[in-house]
Amino acid sequence: MSWLKKKIAQHRRERNRRSLKDSTYQFLFDETKEEYVCFDCETTGLNPAKDRIVSLSAVRISGDRILTSQGINFLVAQTDSISEESIKVHQIRNQDLQQQQGSLLSEEEAVRRFLHFIRGATLVGYYLEFDVAMVNRILKQWLGIELPNPRIEVSELYYDLRAKEHLYGVYQPAVDLSFEEILKHLQLPNFGQHNAFNDALMTALIFVKLRKLQQTSF
Repeated sequence: MSWLKKKIAQHRRERNRRSLKDSTYQFLFDETKEEYVCFDCETTGLNPAKDRIVSLSAVRISGDRILTSQGINFLVAQTDSISEESIKVHQIRNQDLQQQQGSLLSEEEAVRRFLHFIRGATLVGYYLEFDVAMVNRILKQWLGIELPNPRIEVSELYYDLRAKEHLYGVYQPAVDLSFEEILKHLQLPNFGQHNAFNDALMTALIFVKLRKLQQTSF
């Protein structure tokens, strides 16, 4: 990152910190080195401004260890009907949630527990921007901030790795960044997508594998 980009990032971070309405959550701004959290949301749609979180899952990574025993998986109560289009993606219907009535959380409570889980860790995800935006919609109203945690996008790591394979070639190849192709190329298992916990776990496997490949490529 260039000097100018670092200064801009620091300025945005400090402005974000000053907007925090509740000092209880100051811990979000205390970065934890070598601690990573992969997370994923299933939602009622693809518009963070109006859609809602249906499930939120995360798994912690310490160094190169995926700590599945410390994962979280929250189902969120819905006040409106989940659209057929969304059900086709994540297979979660309103009646499925009603059967889990005793364990359902509100969006705010799910995000509150999520914040205590991630603390100052670096967030890792596949097209992470969308999941972060879903959480930020709630955070902005509640705490006045956006997630301040550093972020790593695994599709970018994967693209960089594939680009290096052709570093001395005449042209840069088109790289398939689909989740299925990344898993296949890295020879990792596919547990089935569009289940928030499975997606978070598979993303963690991708991240750990890419970090190892990065370390051996130098």
